[in-house]
Amino acid sequence: MTLTSGRLAPFAPAALAVFRIIVGLMFVQHGTAKLIGWPTSSAAAAVGSWPSWYAGVIEVVTGLLVAAGLFTVPAAILASGTMAVAYFWRHFPDGFWPINNGGEGAVLYCFAMLYIAFAGPGAWAAQRIVNRSSEAQTSGSPTPR
Repeated sequence: MTLTSGRLAPFAPAALAVFRIIVGLMFVQHGTAKLIGWPTSSAAAAVGSWPSWYAGVIEVVTGLLVAAGLFTVPAAILASGTMAVAYFWRHFPDGFWPINNGGEGAVLYCFAMLYIAFAGPGAWAAQRIVNRSSEAQTSGSPTPR
């Protein structure tokens, strides 16, 4: 018997949800640092500047969606792809190994978001509320309160 198929198995959806929320909120920080210079003291990218401003917008939007568990799969795929592009465009030219080229964060976010895209949102996802509401409307039954 493995640990995940034993006593910890009932907690897997909650653990995935906590992982999704933390990764999403941390991803938002990368976007806000680019867009408004917060929580770092770095200068914000000028509106419309390529690629920093656009990357910041993608990071904030996809990070919030992933954290909320709303449209999790497409948001996580977009976030993962954005980090793959960031790694190969910005970090890879400085060397192959992420530890040497400063690309560890991009690689970790790329694969964390890719995992979330495949695993789904887990527990506590806003999408469940949206799905329940739309199912109730299409079935003709009143929405429970």
